[in-house]
Amino acid sequence: MPDDWFEDWFGEEYLALYEHRDHHEANEVVALIAERMGEVDAPVLDLACGAGRHQRTLCDRGWWTVGLDLSPSLLRAARAEDRTAPLVRADMRELPFADASFALVVNLFTSFGYFREDAQHLRVLADVARVVRPGGWFVLDYLHAEQVRDTLVPRDERTVGTVTVEQEREISADGRFVRKMITIGDLGRTFVERVRLFEPADLVALCIQAGFSVDAVFGDYDGSPLRPDSPRTILFARRQ
Repeated sequence: MPDDWFEDWFGEEYLALYEHRDHHEANEVVALIAERMGEVDAPVLDLACGAGRHQRTLCDRGWWTVGLDLSPSLLRAARAEDRTAPLVRADMRELPFADASFALVVNLFTSFGYFREDAQHLRVLADVARVVRPGGWFVLDYLHAEQVRDTLVPRDERTVGTVTVEQEREISADGRFVRKMITIGDLGRTFVERVRLFEPADLVALCIQAGFSVDAVFGDYDGSPLRPDSPRTILFARRQ
């Protein structure tokens, strides 16, 4: 699998297959952030904003929010939804912002862990720490590795419109990644996702190494504690 798989996948096909992404879920995670943060001084950065559903929800809270993503297709979709939204195309490993630009950076819905080497993941977090003001916040909403391993569905098939989509999932032989192969039957195209199975302790350690202190860890958008069966790993980290 190429290391830059994410450059090919998050395009028009992704938008067509996942146009149902839940705005209720976006409201839930932003409500948790608001409850935990209280009032946040702008600006906010939505890192890997995709088609902008979290960015729009953050803006609805009155928080001026910049969206950043690498995918031109997803940024076009975000622009179509909100023509006034500040959007930037860039690689999350090299953020095009000055030091201490943001009071809060959010990275939501497992928009992290895409690289093969952990040094690249640390590079992302170190650059996030650079652009967060001292005393500012970083919120990381990630998969929960234990729950992924316990509930993995090896194969499923569904129909989207008139298109048959087959998905096959596996844990890599070394246990470090979950991989999903998506085959779009009528188009004859196959895409692959690969996401690092970071344990919660690994994410905490990376954040600390990057220059954050981890203030809280939750297991779901309702603010419940992290348990073995929790669907999410949600970290609230403060810039030192």
